[in-house]
Amino acid sequence: MFISERDGDDVKLLGIYSSHAKAEGRIRQARLLPGFADEPECFVIDDYTLDEDEWTAGFESDFLSVRVTPPPSPPR
Repeated sequence: MFISERDGDDVKLLGIYSSHAKAEGRIRQARLLPGFADEPECFVIDDYTLDEDEWTAGFESDFLSVRVTPPPSPPR
């Protein structure tokens, strides 16, 4: 899934957290704030690997998009 600012999405980074539980807690707090409260389902948690490059193919200023991956499955 891609989020595109060209299509009207206004991407904001709330923060970088060490666990999904901490990110979910931050989302719960943000949903109470002006602006975020108007769109409570707009949040996405994305996973990244430390010390791994993300922007390897350049940057196009007229088309900014964000790669979104689903959260990992909980351990069984």
